[in-house]
Amino acid sequence: MLSYKRAMEQSPVILTLKINNSQPVPLSAFVRAFTSLADEYKLAAYLNPNFDGDDAEVFIQQIRPGSIIADLIPYAGFALPIMASEAEKVFLAIEFVKTWEERFKALAKGVIPKNTSKGDLSRWAGSVEAIARDPLSSATLEAATFRDGKREVEATFTFSSSESKVIKEVIDGEFLRLEEKTSKDHKRVLMVFTRSDVGNAPLGKWSGERVLISEISDKSLAITYGSELAEQRIKHEIRNSDENIYKKGFNVDVKVQLNAIRPVAYSILEVHDVVDLPDD
Repeated sequence: MLSYKRAMEQSPVILTLKINNSQPVPLSAFVRAFTSLADEYKLAAYLNPNFDGDDAEVFIQQIRPGSIIADLIPYAGFALPIMASEAEKVFLAIEFVKTWEERFKALAKGVIPKNTSKGDLSRWAGSVEAIARDPLSSATLEAATFRDGKREVEATFTFSSSESKVIKEVIDGEFLRLEEKTSKDHKRVLMVFTRSDVGNAPLGKWSGERVLISEISDKSLAITYGSELAEQRIKHEIRNSDENIYKKGFNVDVKVQLNAIRPVAYSILEVHDVVDLPDD
């Protein structure tokens, strides 16, 4: 595993993220701001043929007082057997900052980059969440080098709370569009459990249960609950019925989550009836 000492020795550039907040930042939003940045840096290294994205990492060197100021050490191993120059390492960090600036400016104008995935949207939303929540805040990302003990900023950009709020709304809208594109509703289909659980799951989150809906797929798939009423009806049958849950059929409305055209999960929207299945 890459060590902090090795990163310090080999990285000639520092990324600094400044969050100028007027309100306390929720811990989850604070963490996502940094993990989003780290994941994006790994992706940038992976897409650059001179670097090894599998060996890329971002370390926190120091968190300084004055709002939230974090000095980060970006590191990426080299994909080629020769060593890249310090200039190439600095160039990767500078291009990384510039790419973030271009992307955020586009998103603030409502423009979604081509071939954007849900994973991309999730990272970008995480990077602006803390700022979008605080109407008087802003954030600045810088790439800086140190020459003769003097800090020199090579690339920088700042995004405000108002811009972040717009970006978050644009991303949320694109999430909904992708959901509609990759899902399909089915009415009154027969669902049979292949794995059940007496415990509750957060609405919209995978429950750990699996079901078979032969009309849609010949494979059992994971489920989420799309409504509290649907979950309550099904959990009642699992917990309180004297009958074997695997001997029961549920007449349900479901939203099918698709990967391309292949079903990968179901969201249960409504339960119409519960019936006893005939013995084989």
